[in-house]
Amino acid sequence: MRKSKWFIALLIPLVLLLLVLGWVLKNGAGIKQNPAAPIEVLNVERIKIVPSGFEIDVSNTGPETLKISQVIVDDSVWTFSMTSDTTLNRFEDARVKINYPWVEGDPHTILFISENGIITEAVIDAATLTPEFSWDNVLNYGLIGFYVGIVPITLGLLWYPFMKRLKKSSINAILALTIGLLLFLFFGTLFDGFEIGAEAPSVFQGNMVVIISTVLSFLLLIGFDQYQQQKQKRNGYSPLGIALLMATGIGLHNLGEGLAIGSSFALGEAALGTFLIIGFTLHNITEGIGIAALLLKTKPKISQFVLLGTIAGAPAILGTWFGGFIFSPIWGAVFLGIGAGAILQVIFVISKMLMEDHKKNNEPFVSWLNFASFTIGILLMYFTSLFVKF
Repeated sequence: MRKSKWFIALLIPLVLLLLVLGWVLKNGAGIKQNPAAPIEVLNVERIKIVPSGFEIDVSNTGPETLKISQVIVDDSVWTFSMTSDTTLNRFEDARVKINYPWVEGDPHTILFISENGIITEAVIDAATLTPEFSWDNVLNYGLIGFYVGIVPITLGLLWYPFMKRLKKSSINAILALTIGLLLFLFFGTLFDGFEIGAEAPSVFQGNMVVIISTVLSFLLLIGFDQYQQQKQKRNGYSPLGIALLMATGIGLHNLGEGLAIGSSFALGEAALGTFLIIGFTLHNITEGIGIAALLLKTKPKISQFVLLGTIAGAPAILGTWFGGFIFSPIWGAVFLGIGAGAILQVIFVISKMLMEDHKKNNEPFVSWLNFASFTIGILLMYFTSLFVKF
């Protein structure tokens, strides 16, 4: 009897809510007024430049049906064709094909005009052929990701023998430096996610997707850590476990770097892509140093170094492929959000480990040496990042 009363108490507010929502949908909010302008949102997903002209992927992300009536290229009305009907339902995708004699290196502006006169603009800064999928291009993009991701991470890991000779206080200082590196990396990943998320259709709320992915990945990793501690009756991660977590977070960050490089080459901005390769390579050496710092109290095997370098660096290869051949801002926002959450969790674990070690030895956690090392970590990431900011 009590269960039935509990169920009825749950059901009544739910039924009333559904009735209210149904009434609002049927009769409106009580104010009868037509909008001043039609609500139409045409989102330009991707621009592909082919020898015959342009192929542009678009989607209707607005609340109403949308019809493309005209296309204007460089101030001239131009004929076009679509893979589907010119009328797009909500969330429907289509590819617009425009036969146009584009000029290598010249800018071009394309305007889509809907039936209601709403204009959507697509800009090509410098026209050049979009790289097609081929095994040669797969290899070339893969080599770029290898240079940007695996090579600098491995070079940073090679500092391990030197750091291994340091005293305990110096090791803790290097861990503080690692926290500084990671903190800069966390905010950098978060802001990169916001930048990519802003390119997604507004209906998907790209920036909120980044925040949700960050919070959920952080809490999920914290919860998994606590579950493992209870199950195995141990306290905290092993040094290798923390290094694996850090490598995973850095790997997802490097996935975002690969996206930037791959998409820049896909858009024909080869000079920018080359500049990004040099900058990210210098920037990522510091990440390898941070991973090596976590292993100073152990004697890892060479195979473990190879594993860590692969986890941290290989996602850059995937990123260049993804950015070069097919790129979705919303998925980029998800991956970078997860990476930010993983990096934040590593910051939490290392900080907790340092605090417990200093408390055990009755030493202040924020010593001048640790503070200086933390500051150097942030400044090191800042100055190397100047090579990729423009």
